[in-house]
Amino acid sequence: MEPIISVKNVGMRFNLASEKVDNLKEYFIKLTKNSLKFEEFWALDDVSIDVMPGDFYGLVGLNGSGKSTLLKTIAGVLKPTKGSVTVRGTIAPLIELGAGFDMDLTARENIYLNGAVLGFSKKFMDEHFQEIVDFSELHNFLDVPLKNYSSGMVARIAFAIATVTDPDILIADEVLAVGDYTFQQKCEKRMKELIDNGTTVIFVSHSIEQVKSLCNKATWLEHGKVVMTGAAEEVCNEYMSRY
Repeated sequence: MEPIISVKNVGMRFNLASEKVDNLKEYFIKLTKNSLKFEEFWALDDVSIDVMPGDFYGLVGLNGSGKSTLLKTIAGVLKPTKGSVTVRGTIAPLIELGAGFDMDLTARENIYLNGAVLGFSKKFMDEHFQEIVDFSELHNFLDVPLKNYSSGMVARIAFAIATVTDPDILIADEVLAVGDYTFQQKCEKRMKELIDNGTTVIFVSHSIEQVKSLCNKATWLEHGKVVMTGAAEEVCNEYMSRY
């Protein structure tokens, strides 16, 4: 069986301005004169992982270890500087929840807007609208602008929309860090249902216990490099013994 996601020797380089610039005008003047000095920063350095169909795959590591950058390259949001990412299937990305929302519009309008961003037709959204509302439990707030919502409420809608179908791959970045405990349990249950229906999940969480209990495989990243890949329990135990 071939991997549903294959990441081969991926490197991701960012250029960071290495000198202090007092204002935007000075920044652009230096930029046009090519006198602005940059430092190279490799967020990912020679990363290779294979995710098999049906895996619940966890990524662990401290802040800045490259987890979110790796998710973005898999989702196609970022193009790697070197190496390759091969994805065989449809992706529902839960990265930066609510990134496809317009905060001035109501929840009702945003459900349709976000659905369109994810490639769902209006007919499809009409058919699944009630299901999305029921899952997010925001019946009384549908006609309130999203700017009046808490981040947890926005996350509920984003999660409900992204998981309304059974995608081949679900990418979930810190999705269980928002909302209350009851809603987190509901999200976990939904992710397990997706797995049972054949969806592959890649999961990032600050909670090592969550990764340990939900995932079957995991990769530990540090400073953009792979430290260890293997069974989730083994990787999490090693990680916890280090930190």
